[in-house]
Amino acid sequence: MHAKELILLNFEEVRRRSIKVWSALPAESLHWRPDDNAFTCADLIRHVLEGEYLYHQILLNKGSIAKTNPFEARAFLSVEDELAFARPYREGFLHYITTLHPDDLHTVEIDRSNVGYIRTLGDMLLRVAYHESIHTGQLLGYMRTIGVERPNIWD
Repeated sequence: MHAKELILLNFEEVRRRSIKVWSALPAESLHWRPDDNAFTCADLIRHVLEGEYLYHQILLNKGSIAKTNPFEARAFLSVEDELAFARPYREGFLHYITTLHPDDLHTVEIDRSNVGYIRTLGDMLLRVAYHESIHTGQLLGYMRTIGVERPNIWD
């Protein structure tokens, strides 16, 4: 496998496992949070899906964040609704990865020096998947705390 194929496989596997966790959350648990300053379960799901959209815009713009955010004006209705809404943005993001030249992964720089870093495109792509992974683990911790059965994501 080449680097792009591995990156795409990683994105698919991370999302597959996230969906297993998200789908295991009972509707009555979606608005639970460990304290008043924390994200709710629904907030975490939205944060991941919205974050992928925003990261995609950052990558397209080589560092600048999107001026518009289609997730901002939406109410969270259900996991299924969020996934359906995010699907075209996800497909666009994955398509973007397929269009990259292998050299782009280490030669294209994403300049986010305004927030403290400059990274290569390949590094940024791995960070996007890592971001989702971290929040999936966070949700598993939430589920343990509230006594919800956790799905086996290590299949």
